[in-house]
Amino acid sequence: MIRVLIAATSPMARVGLESMLKRADNIEIIGSVADWDQFAAEDPDVIVADWDKSGEESLHDLLEFAPKSALVLLASDPQPSTTLEALRSGARAVLSRDSSERQIIAAIEAAAAGLAVVHPDELELYPRNRRPAALAEPLTSREIEVLGMMAEGLANKTIAHRLGISEHTVKFHVTSIMSKLNAASRTEAVTLGIRQGLIML
Repeated sequence: MIRVLIAATSPMARVGLESMLKRADNIEIIGSVADWDQFAAEDPDVIVADWDKSGEESLHDLLEFAPKSALVLLASDPQPSTTLEALRSGARAVLSRDSSERQIIAAIEAAAAGLAVVHPDELELYPRNRRPAALAEPLTSREIEVLGMMAEGLANKTIAHRLGISEHTVKFHVTSIMSKLNAASRTEAVTLGIRQGLIML
């Protein structure tokens, strides 16, 4: 049996997860808490946590609270960059709160077996053995700086404020970045930038 602790501040989220996981034959719910500090029993095999990605400390607290437990996070709108950061921090899976019962249980089973769960759409973020093709025209240091802020999900206006330049200039840099990387969107530009080793998350 996989011993699971549910951690969610919302009572409705806890009840929903309990109801779902109780139907699985190989899962035993050993606790359901609003705050993981309330839980003082043995370390669970897996913690299923409702994750507010704006609260970065929460993730580190969870990992410190039960360092031997595998961590499966449920987020409202997980983005590739935040998913990658969570996995690098020690989580085993980051799923949408809208994931199906089958997907959540499969993630728990994989995490308990020592595996990490990655959505196929996010595989492009991970480095491959093959070396990416060199850019025909390299990015300038300012463009790399802007690309790094794009990876943080910042809007042009915020980037302009941070760099002390006009929003028009930021738009110019973004257009140039996308052109040099041959990217069709900001997300693709960030993904390609990561694969090229231009930025790190």
